[in-house]
Amino acid sequence: MTRKPKLAVWKFSSCDGCQLSLLDCEDELLALAGEVEIAYFLEASRATVRGPYDLSLVEGSVTTPHDAGRIKEVRRVSKHLVTIGACATAGGVQALKNFADVEDFVSIVYASPDYISTLEASTPISAHVPVDFELHGCPISKRQLLEVITAFLHGRRPGIPSTSVCMECKRRGNVCVMVAHGTPCLGPVTHAGCGAICPAYNRGCYGCFGPMETPNTVSLTKQLKVLGMGDRAVDRVFRTFNVTAFEEARRG
Repeated sequence: MTRKPKLAVWKFSSCDGCQLSLLDCEDELLALAGEVEIAYFLEASRATVRGPYDLSLVEGSVTTPHDAGRIKEVRRVSKHLVTIGACATAGGVQALKNFADVEDFVSIVYASPDYISTLEASTPISAHVPVDFELHGCPISKRQLLEVITAFLHGRRPGIPSTSVCMECKRRGNVCVMVAHGTPCLGPVTHAGCGAICPAYNRGCYGCFGPMETPNTVSLTKQLKVLGMGDRAVDRVFRTFNVTAFEEARRG
């Protein structure tokens, strides 16, 4: 009898939204369960099977000393490791603490700061261990997730587009919100995958899927300022779900 590949899903510092995207696959998940052994997925079941694992999906960023040690063990027992979502690929919204004094946050938020153990920065998984593929999104697209899992099960590269949200707007027939309405939009520098949901409803893209490959953030920043945004406003529009990735893109 042929052994089914073992799939593991791991949670680090995150909101669980990307794991829920996998559960949201519903009918597709049943088909997937027939092809793999879901060996570790605490969001779905308390039952666990020991590794090693053929494919590990990792959600969440590294924000504590415990996280930093645990991700190395996950990498050790995983043949392939794929990070899913903005937290795992770019540090997540919690990486906003990277631009402030962590001790100030801790003292204000927690009644008993002495019990809090945290690193000064929230960092993506790739900052700590080698990663085989990064799937962007906040949350990720379940369609893209199924493509990634299928690709690794069949030994091929995932067919995930590296184009911008602008391409998705063109396919949907959306009118450009920046050109037509003067609405600030991160679509020109954001990785495709959401289907251009926000521009379809006359809202600017928030950059949920992180920066596309070779984003021209310098040009977009100039255009945002033409639309009336000051330096602080521009900083705020880039510093959301994928703050560290966009900051790196802006530095070139």
